[in-house]
Amino acid sequence: MHSLLPAPGSFTATGSTLRLDDSTSVASSPELAAARRWFVGALGAATGWELAGTTAADAPAATIVFALDPSVEPEGYTLTIDTAVRITASDNAGALYGAQTLRQLLGPAAHRQAPTASSWELPTAVITDRPRFSYRGVMLDVARHFIPKNDVLRFIDVVAAHKLNVLHLHLTDDQGWRVEIKKYPRLTEVGAWRKESNLGAWRAGIFDATPHGGFYTQEDLREIVAFAAARNITVIPEIDVPGHSQAAIAAYPELGLAGRPLEVWTRWGINENVLEPTAYAVQFYRDVLDEVMDIFPSPWISLGGDEVPLDQWNASPFALKAAANLGFESVAGLHGWFVGQLAEHLHQNGRKSGVWDEIGDVGLPDGALVASWRGYEGGLDALAKGYDVVMCPEHKLYLDHRQSALEEEPVPVGFVTTLEAVYNFDPMPDAGDKDFPGRLLGAQANIWTEHLPSARRIDYAAFPRLSAIAEVFWSTPDTRDYADFHARLSPAHLDRLSAMGVEFRPLDGPRPWQQRPGVAGWKRDYEAEQAAAAQAAEAQ
Repeated sequence: MHSLLPAPGSFTATGSTLRLDDSTSVASSPELAAARRWFVGALGAATGWELAGTTAADAPAATIVFALDPSVEPEGYTLTIDTAVRITASDNAGALYGAQTLRQLLGPAAHRQAPTASSWELPTAVITDRPRFSYRGVMLDVARHFIPKNDVLRFIDVVAAHKLNVLHLHLTDDQGWRVEIKKYPRLTEVGAWRKESNLGAWRAGIFDATPHGGFYTQEDLREIVAFAAARNITVIPEIDVPGHSQAAIAAYPELGLAGRPLEVWTRWGINENVLEPTAYAVQFYRDVLDEVMDIFPSPWISLGGDEVPLDQWNASPFALKAAANLGFESVAGLHGWFVGQLAEHLHQNGRKSGVWDEIGDVGLPDGALVASWRGYEGGLDALAKGYDVVMCPEHKLYLDHRQSALEEEPVPVGFVTTLEAVYNFDPMPDAGDKDFPGRLLGAQANIWTEHLPSARRIDYAAFPRLSAIAEVFWSTPDTRDYADFHARLSPAHLDRLSAMGVEFRPLDGPRPWQQRPGVAGWKRDYEAEQAAAAQAAEAQ
C-alpha cells in the first residue's frame, strides 16, 4: 500500500528499504540535468546535506541516477528503488515527475525547507507512470485580488508537487490591472488599485472602505515564468478583452465609450462597460500583447473574451456603424471581431490565442485553445469544429465555489462542490462513439478570487480539492477509486500539504479562524438552475 498522489500507473513493492544519508550523491544524463538540479535543491534543503552531483549518468557511486531513455513516453518515467535509485525518462518533465514521486516516498519532512527529520528511508519498489492528459492546469485570478509574488511562487511549488503543468494567470479585469506595460504606464499607475472592494457577494451591497492594489513588474513575471519552468509548468497570461476591461478604461478613457470617464471598478459581477471597437483600442492591445509576449514564452496567450454585455455597443453610434461596415447583422459580431484582430496579431508572432467558450457563439479565432467553462457544450462544439479544448466547467471545477452545505463555509458562493464531486469529474463526458476532429488537451481548475483576498484563503479554497483534481488529470479512470484516494489523502498527503505550509480545509469542515461569519455569500443550486433553464426553453 502506497500513499502517492496522484496515483501512479503501476506500483510494485519489493519488500525492503533503502536508507539515504549525507553521503548520498545524485547523477544524471546531460539531457536531464535540469530535473537533477531541481531535485538536489529540494532534497538538500529538506535534509541539510551537501549533495554531490554530476551529469555523468553512469557514475558508479551515485545513489540516485536520472537516466535518459528515448523509448519512455513524454512526461512518463520509471522509478526503480533497490540498492540505489534510478529514474528513467525521455525528457526533463518525466524525470522531474519521477523526482516528485521520490520526494513523496521520503515522507512529509522531504517537503520542508529546512531539516526536521533525523533518518531518511525509502521503500524498495518499481513504479511506472505517465499522465493521462498533456494539459493539466489551474487558473489563478490575481486581478480581483492581487496575490504578492512570493505567494505565487509558493503556490507554483505546491502545484508542481501535484504534477500539474499549466498555470493560467488571470492578470486583468474590471477590478485591477496587474502586469506592467512600459508603453502605457497608467495601466498600473491608475489601473492597479481601487478605492474599496465588495465585502462578500455584490448583491449584499456592502463595501470594505479599504484601498486594494498591486501589480507585477516585468521582471517579477519573468521570475515567475522561470520558477515555473524549472518545475515543468507553463504560465499562460490572460489579458481579458473586450469585456472585463474597466481598469484599463479607467487608466486610458479613450479605450471606452466617448465621454465616459470611469474609475477602477469596486464591485464584483458582470460589468456593462466594455472596450469601444476602435482602431485605437485594437492597436493599444496589440502593443500590450507585444510586451506580454516578450515576458511569457507560452505557446498560448489568453484573450479571455467572456461576459461581454452588448448594451453599450447598441447605444453607441460608432459601434453600430462599425458593425454595419463589417457586415454584421448586429453589434454582437464586434465581440468576435475584436478578439479575432488580436488573435491574428498573436498568430503573426508565432503564438496561439486562448479564449473562453463564449467566443464560440460569435466566431472562434483560427487555431484558438478553447476553455469550456459554461458546462461541456462549448467545448464539445469546439471539438466538433476541429479546435483544441480544455474542459473547466463551472459546476465541476470552480474552486471558489463552496465546499459543503455547512453554514460555517466562509462566504458561501456558487454550487456545492465537494471533494468527492471533483474526484468523480471526468474531462470528457460520454459522447458515445463520436470521433471529434479537434483535440481534448486536458482540463483546468479555476480559482477566482473575489472572495479570496489572501494566500490563506486561496489555500482553503484550493486544497485538498486540487489534490483530487490533480489525480483526475493524471491517472486513468480505471485506476481511480475514491475510497483508495481518501486513504492516501489522509493523513499522508495532508501531512505533506502541512509540511509545505498549505492551510487547507480540514475534511470535516473549516476551523474557527477559517470561517467568515456575517460576510454574505450567494448560494446556488445547479439542479434547480438546470430545471429552470429547461422550463424556460420549453416555454419559448
